[in-house]
Amino acid sequence: MQMQTQAHSRAPVQRLYYGWVVAWTAFGVLSVTYGVQFSFGVLLPSIAEDLGISRTAASLCFSVYVFVYSALSSYSGSLTDRRGPRLVLAIGAVLLGVGYGLSALARNEWQLFVALGLIAAAGMSASFVPCNATVVRWFLRRRGQALSISTSGGSFAAIAMPLLMGWLIGYTTWRVLYGVMAAVVFLGLLTASRLMAASPEAKGLSIDDELRRRGDPLPQAAAAAGSSEDRTGATNGPLLTNLNTEEPSLTRREAMRTRMFWIIAGIFLCTWLVVFLPLVHLSPFARGLGASASLAATLVSSVGIGGLLGRTLTGTVSDRIGGDATLGIVLSVQVVAFLVFAVSHSLATLYPAAVAFGFGYGGTTTVFPAIVGDRFGRAHAGAIVGLLFAGAGSLAAVGPFMAAWIYDSTGSYRIAFLLSAAANAVGVALVFVLRADSRRRAAPTPAATGPA
Repeated sequence: MQMQTQAHSRAPVQRLYYGWVVAWTAFGVLSVTYGVQFSFGVLLPSIAEDLGISRTAASLCFSVYVFVYSALSSYSGSLTDRRGPRLVLAIGAVLLGVGYGLSALARNEWQLFVALGLIAAAGMSASFVPCNATVVRWFLRRRGQALSISTSGGSFAAIAMPLLMGWLIGYTTWRVLYGVMAAVVFLGLLTASRLMAASPEAKGLSIDDELRRRGDPLPQAAAAAGSSEDRTGATNGPLLTNLNTEEPSLTRREAMRTRMFWIIAGIFLCTWLVVFLPLVHLSPFARGLGASASLAATLVSSVGIGGLLGRTLTGTVSDRIGGDATLGIVLSVQVVAFLVFAVSHSLATLYPAAVAFGFGYGGTTTVFPAIVGDRFGRAHAGAIVGLLFAGAGSLAAVGPFMAAWIYDSTGSYRIAFLLSAAANAVGVALVFVLRADSRRRAAPTPAATGPA
């Protein structure tokens, strides 16, 4: 009886793995930041009319915003690897609060360019890459599931904020709404920065804590080695091995020397080139078909519903069937959605297409950090994800401006939707190239198989 009591006292105490706190905190950050961002499409007609500028000029401000925050994500990702996410989020809180606050005070086009396109954009670079790169560092076994949680924040924002903005714009002005959102994003990111931790080792934990399922014993090798953290809290580097195989650990420079890196960059270039086009122009497109402002805003919310489904499902699916296969599926869904947009003449076809696009968009953004972490490791995930996001994501600025220019030139968005479908189709083709490259690398060498 005494021996049983002693054994029970030595049993590890089950507790929530802190990585899940990090994942849900990232969810909150992306809900707030993307909520403000997705409001732009709903408020676009009011902004353009109030400032006395064309829809193309207003969309160009947003395009500059997308380009700047995507380009700066390379720096924010590297800074997250070096200094941790808390500092990055605190800086982002200040820049986003100031940027959107000054946007609410803008009286002409150039002031909106500076406030939204430069200051707010610099703050936005502290959201997607730093948050999801941090989640990657906290997980190995359930990385896809954790990224489903964190990236779902953007989809939740796409559901709630357009509906809210479409309703509120009937009672107040876009300036008041931007001022309120500036305060919310400032306080929200400052609060979140206190909850984020850079890695298990920085929190006094080990990645083995995530690898063990509830009730599993600590692996013998890990029990002998213990944590890589000493009593002062300094780390000797993250544990980069899982229970069976060694995880890769490539630096950003080493990753750039691989063919795989450039294939992945090409895939996400094709999808992000046009990813913001529906989020900005789908509501104005519906209003051109005769829908009211509040009803047109529900289309963007439909994108959010699809995105929530995509992010919820694809993370777990990618853990089971692999990121490559999952990516090919969600990109194919996106191609179909753009084709339906191009031929739609009523809300009856726009709604299912919006949900389908959201599913593809949400799935793509969920699988992206997981693919990078699986292939290049978690030690430098922030720098690598940031570099890919900066290169491919910055070109997302082209989509909204291109669509606005096509609309002003032709009076229709249909050509823009067809070009978007073609770009995503090229991305699907590159997924097959990536899968072939992965199979070639996984194939056993003659030395491994033995003499014939």
